[in-house]
Order: sequence, then structure tokens, then C-alpha cells
Amino acid sequence: MRVIKKAEERRNEILDAADELFGRKGFDGTSTNDILEKVGIARGTLYHHFKSKEDIMDALIERYTVRILGAAKGIAADKSITVNERIIRVVMALNISDGNGKEIIEHIHKPQNALMHQKIQKVIINGVPQILTGIIREGIEQGLFNTPYPYECMEMVVAYTNTVFDGDMVNLTNEELASRIQAFVFNVERLLGVESGSLMYMMKMFDNGNGGR
Repeated sequence: MRVIKKAEERRNEILDAADELFGRKGFDGTSTNDILEKVGIARGTLYHHFKSKEDIMDALIERYTVRILGAAKGIAADKSITVNERIIRVVMALNISDGNGKEIIEHIHKPQNALMHQKIQKVIINGVPQILTGIIREGIEQGLFNTPYPYECMEMVVAYTNTVFDGDMVNLTNEELASRIQAFVFNVERLLGVESGSLMYMMKMFDNGNGGR
């Protein structure tokens, strides 16, 4: 007997299957037939939810973005973690280049997907500074930071990391990247009004070369 599922449930099944297939075979190496076979649905059902394979990727990117911002908000609200550690964890939560997410990163960095890349950047620049600002305000209350512009500081930080440390936006040698990272930490210390060297813990964000998206 044919199983009839709710539209949202079926849509998520398609996305889950595509997510796994894109991660294993790559976006270009995955056909719509592969997705149909994995989910066990007819082509008409697929096209009822998504117009094309690119449309599926768009939906996956949106889903990853929602999850990432949700995780970042959860970390920011966890008062059992120190202010400094929460800042690190929020930034680390923005990285989706591991696992299946690696294929998404590679896909949005293709020249033909510039608009998609721009959409991701916009979501991050509009959403992440506000999350980080709450943590910075706590740090100000605790005497860790000293700035009258917590939101603006975080906006600058996110905008910089999202462009300069984005391998698609700026091409850097390893030496240039190391210099940018040191300068970044140096300047963030001044933005937040703390002593030189006191934010060196932020170097954790750049382990394995994962500075930004």
C-alpha cells in the first residue's frame, strides 16, 4: 500500500537524502534519479516540492543556516560557559565545512552561485553580530571588555572574518593568512578595550585554517 506523507515530512526526506548524496557523491555527481531512488518517490513528487537540483541545494543551504544560527543562539545563552569560551564556540558553530556541509561550501563558492553566496553572507552579517553582542554586553558587565559600541564592534568582526578569511573573496598565502590573523586579534583587542595579548585565546577560531566561511 502506498504511504501518503505530509508535505513537510516528504520535503525533509528529500532534503535529508540529497544532503547525504551531495556529501558522498558531490553536487555535480548526484543526479535527480539518485535522489528519487534513495527516497523511493516518483519524479512528479520531487518536482512538486523542488523545481530542480539547484532548488534542493538552495533549500539545504537555508536549512543549514537556520540550524547554525539556532546553535549559535543556544551557545550564547548558556551561562554555564564563560564569556570568552562562548565567543569561540559561537564562531566555531558557523563552520559547516565538515561532513556533508563541505559540499555546500564548495557549491556556493562556484562563480555561477555568486548570488547564493551573497545570500549566505547577508544572513550571517545580519544575524551573528546580534548574537555575539549579547555575550559582549555580559563581558562588559563583568569588567572583561570596555566599549560603548558592542554591536558595531561585532559587526566589524563578522564582516571582516566573512570576507578576508573567506577563501573565495581574498586569496592569501599561508604567511599572509597568519599575518591577517595576528592583526585581527590585535585590532579586536583594541575594539573591545582590553590589554594587548589578552584575547590570544581567539586564535582557537583559526585552527585547521577555518577562520570564516
